[in-house]
Amino acid sequence: MSVSHATTSGKVTDSDLSLFRLLDPDVLADPYPLYHRLRCEDPVHWDSFLHSWVVTRYDDIVRVLRDFSAQRTPTSERLTTMGLSALNPIANVMVKQMLFLDPPAHTRIRSLASAAFTPQRVEALRSHIRDIVRNLLSKLKPNGRMDVIADLAEPLPGIVTAEMLGVPVDDHRQLKLWSQDFAEMLGNFQHNPDHMPQILKTTEEMTAYFRSAMRKENLRPDGLVSSLMNADVNGDRLTEEEVIANSIMTMIGGQETTTNLIGSGTLSLLRNPDQLEKLRANLSLIPSAVEELLRYESPIQHTARLTPEDTELGGKQIRKRQAVIAVMAAANRDPEHFPDPDRLDITREDNRHVAFGYGSHFCFGAPLARIEGQIALEEMVCQFSSCSLEPGRLVWRTNLSLRGLTSLRINFTSAAAGNEGQNHSEEGVTLHEYAQD
Repeated sequence: MSVSHATTSGKVTDSDLSLFRLLDPDVLADPYPLYHRLRCEDPVHWDSFLHSWVVTRYDDIVRVLRDFSAQRTPTSERLTTMGLSALNPIANVMVKQMLFLDPPAHTRIRSLASAAFTPQRVEALRSHIRDIVRNLLSKLKPNGRMDVIADLAEPLPGIVTAEMLGVPVDDHRQLKLWSQDFAEMLGNFQHNPDHMPQILKTTEEMTAYFRSAMRKENLRPDGLVSSLMNADVNGDRLTEEEVIANSIMTMIGGQETTTNLIGSGTLSLLRNPDQLEKLRANLSLIPSAVEELLRYESPIQHTARLTPEDTELGGKQIRKRQAVIAVMAAANRDPEHFPDPDRLDITREDNRHVAFGYGSHFCFGAPLARIEGQIALEEMVCQFSSCSLEPGRLVWRTNLSLRGLTSLRINFTSAAAGNEGQNHSEEGVTLHEYAQD
């Protein structure tokens, strides 16, 4: 039975439209009917359970992502006032991350970080990434089966992120564990108090790790941590705390999105064998296939913003500083922008999705995630002449913002020797080709 609740505008809303329904495993497994209802019935919807506006149309979401304020985290002073001083270590990290800042603070940090995280530096990793993928897959061939998540989608971005950061590659498993812990806090509407000690422990360990790394001689000089330490734009440099906070942010963003892209992308292709065969026959479609997979199963489902001032959006009056949740996964299936949006089409030409956001907060790790996704999927297509899902129910992560599988077990047949690695689309696309302002 549904329950109705009053909204701030005096109208009533149905609890069936609340994003809280994502806590239901069946809805989480396929959230798109819920997003469709929201987009059709109430595209700017007051969610009384979340005390937030939920926006689901493409044009409205672009406006929110471009014009609304970043979702700020509580300051240590405010947490203490609220009796939540135990969360201060988390707040002290998050308030220095560019994800939670608006201009001019965001502009300052992003410009310094961009000087270190150039597209050319990311592109230079392409051959390394292919070597990593081939090495990971070679160990699995005798088995004829694999868990795409555990065997490829998790270790690949962990190794690559360690290389990008310039920390010892052997630390990649620890980086992944920290990343998953912290991401669970970022990606859920409510938090289990029992998990808070672990998240606090993770925050303290990550902070100590990067503080120590900044002082070690084995920190690679061409890595992101060193680059952030040494970045200088017109005499402006990042503080030690800002380097640590944004190294943590890059570590998490560089891993979680890519893991989910590879896992969900593989699943989508297996569920659409005509598209998989089309890709197998024409590897030059790899870049457009990855863009379509990002649109079709967006690794980042939604993000939050604050209304900068009293605003009208979609016929609704939103008050200053009210929270707005932009559901990018719903925008990416908006039929006003994507014909036949629930159909996977790896040849889709006009594919200006918002899977990585839009505007000044466009995902910092997007270029790296794209390259890793392209190479991982291409190598699997080339090295496996056939593959199929193992029987069993798929389980999706309980992280409501970062959509991904806990496991994806497949059986495969290795391609004949001599066919592997042919026709690689190594030129790919430029990292700017899909960039958005």
